[in-house]
Amino acid sequence: MLNYKIKIGMVPVIRDLFDFSTRKGIFEPAKGAENKNRVRSYIQEHFRDDMTDFCDLEWLNELGVLYKNEDVDRVCAYLQKEKVDAIFLINCNFGNEEACGRLAKKLKLPVLLWGAQDMVFEENGQRYTDVQCGLFAISKQLRRYQIPFSYIENSPVESEVFAKGLQRFFSVVTMVKNFKNLTVTQVGTRLTPFKSVMYNELELTEKFGINMNNLNMAVFEQKFRHAMEEKKGMLQEEAKEIKKRYDVDGVEDALLEKMLAFVYAYQKVFEETGSDVLASECWTAMPAAVGANPCLAMSVLYDMGYIVTCESDIHGAITNALLMCAARGKSAPAFGELTVRHPENPNAELLWHCGPFPYSMKDEKAKAKLFNTKPSFKAKDGQYTIARFQGDRGKYTLLGGEFKTVPGPHTFGTYMWAEFKDWPKIEKKMIYGPYIHHMSEIYGSYADVLEEFCQFIPGLQYDPIEE
Repeated sequence: MLNYKIKIGMVPVIRDLFDFSTRKGIFEPAKGAENKNRVRSYIQEHFRDDMTDFCDLEWLNELGVLYKNEDVDRVCAYLQKEKVDAIFLINCNFGNEEACGRLAKKLKLPVLLWGAQDMVFEENGQRYTDVQCGLFAISKQLRRYQIPFSYIENSPVESEVFAKGLQRFFSVVTMVKNFKNLTVTQVGTRLTPFKSVMYNELELTEKFGINMNNLNMAVFEQKFRHAMEEKKGMLQEEAKEIKKRYDVDGVEDALLEKMLAFVYAYQKVFEETGSDVLASECWTAMPAAVGANPCLAMSVLYDMGYIVTCESDIHGAITNALLMCAARGKSAPAFGELTVRHPENPNAELLWHCGPFPYSMKDEKAKAKLFNTKPSFKAKDGQYTIARFQGDRGKYTLLGGEFKTVPGPHTFGTYMWAEFKDWPKIEKKMIYGPYIHHMSEIYGSYADVLEEFCQFIPGLQYDPIEE
């Protein structure tokens, strides 16, 4: 299962000076420490929660800051012991670019650089910190060491700019942490007619360290039969609940129970394989093997935090994982493919699939129905992020962008109508480029998160959908 909990190592830094113990005025250590104390307290109070933890350097010296180059190894060992997922370089005056660079180089973790905006200007002209100037210096040392890093604009710690930037970094760290430890299992084989979802599992392992597993249909069928027997009573109750949510269109209880048994069968696969996401055979082999489609179960599982991507689309499963990590598990992605153009709006496109959207994404006013046993409803309106992780000719890119929903014709399946700035341009990009028609969407704005994530993943390039 994906893990959305992260721990950030806060590394406040100040300048090391020959007269460190007696310095007054510009770069006065005590003023830098005051800056650190204010920032540290604010972050702990406003950003620590059940999903986000911090550690700091209060143990290092009486000021609780890094300023000596010779302390880098101690700080590195401490942060490794704390098992931090990223480091946050907090510049508290001009800082120490060499210590920052060496620490980041040793840890090889995502790095965030920021410093609080200087707000104190004494009547006699005195300044104490010059934080922004130090940020320029630290950034150059990170660059020279070829260390990718995120940056929040020099701003007050209480500002909206800082809050948005820090939350964005939390999402990026969650994505990096999970992507670098991702286990993907393919259930069944690729659907025979679907050449478009072909992928290279050797490249995914060699380039990104993704652990690829496979489970054949015979083994999955055993798990399904076991779920039908072991969970019979629960399946009967869950079928009743589904009938409260959906117009089941005459689907009998026995078939509903079969459709829901997929939930337990897939959960067993997650448990036994240690998988983070699955990509599964669906409308070809599953009805032949067990007499039901898994679309409803996929919809249910998304809202339970399990990603089972249909039509054996491994790249789609990875994309869904990235979007769910960007949202830190607070909302589930949809798997809507580029389908048809809007009959009246030249920049709108139907994002549709035959039923796997999470029920939590349903428009409150829309009626939910099982159409040919598959969920059918319109998704809620609003701002969405769209993405596609794709490998092509040995190169990997992450397509990303955002759109707003617009009114459009009613249709079957799970769907939304998406409006872009220039759809004809995007259509040509899809035709001539590497991306297949399968896309992933999640409610909210995360395009900047996707772009920032890519800089921490060697061999993966961000590709804005509108460019």
